[in-house]
Amino acid sequence: MLGGPADRLLPILMTSLLTNLGLLPLALGAGEPGRDIEGRPMAVVILGGLSTSMALNLLVLPTLALRFGRFVHNARTGRNTGAAAIR
Repeated sequence: MLGGPADRLLPILMTSLLTNLGLLPLALGAGEPGRDIEGRPMAVVILGGLSTSMALNLLVLPTLALRFGRFVHNARTGRNTGAAAIR
């Protein structure tokens, strides 16, 4: 469980940040013809959604899983396996 967010950190950050960088000129280009309906509002919504989902996936969900999840202790290795215990 503890290694999962660390393994997913780089791919999530790379895709989110590169998409944000690609949409940034569209979001900041206010006042140009053709961008008043589909360009700027859509880019701002996509940027907000990507930022929110990145924060939820990397910060909130692992914290909630550690706080409320039940983990099985592996007697052979002496560590928690990360598999949720079903009782």
